[in-house]
Amino acid sequence: MSLYKADFPVGTSVRVASRRDLEEFARSWKYHHQLAPEQIEFADQLAEVEEVSFYHGGDPLYLLRGVPGLWHERCLQRKA
Repeated sequence: MSLYKADFPVGTSVRVASRRDLEEFARSWKYHHQLAPEQIEFADQLAEVEEVSFYHGGDPLYLLRGVPGLWHERCLQRKA
């Protein structure tokens, strides 16, 4: 991942990571924009990237159409 470059541009179809991966992220991620517990319920959901923003320092953050919350790039995968 390059600084201030999104791997998933607006309009990209993505899959939210598995429940296990989201739970691990929630346990281990100690920085900005931690997952809210209700976001874990959206594991494995397909969605389209609606908006991309960047945290200071370059981490991409995503709003997904129809899936609540702000998502860190590590919680998403390109739709297979």
